Amino acid sequence: MNLDPVIHAPVRLQIVSLLATASEAEFSFVRDNLEVSDSVLSKHASALETAGYVHIRKGHVGKRPRTWLKLTDQGRAAFREYVATLQRIVGQPLSNTVQEAS
Repeated sequence: MNLDPVIHAPVRLQIVSLLATASEAEFSFVRDNLEVSDSVLSKHASALETAGYVHIRKGHVGKRPRTWLKLTDQGRAAFREYVATLQRIVGQPLSNTVQEAS
């Protein structure tokens, strides 16, 4: 069982998790919810876009530039598989060499 390395980075996992609950989210909303800087979010969003997991749309609201992030169908499928893999890992019984502390 391998976890998707594109999603596995903590900030990227948070981005994908947040976007999985919405059709689209404004960059500033994602940044504020994840409590990261613009540059950190931009770097990780670009990596997700390169992988085909996120679509980045730029536009304007009035005269102000805005950026929106959207999970692609491929990204949704990858996130579902990532979560399913985590569930399989967590659902596995502990080996005999690893036991709870008494």
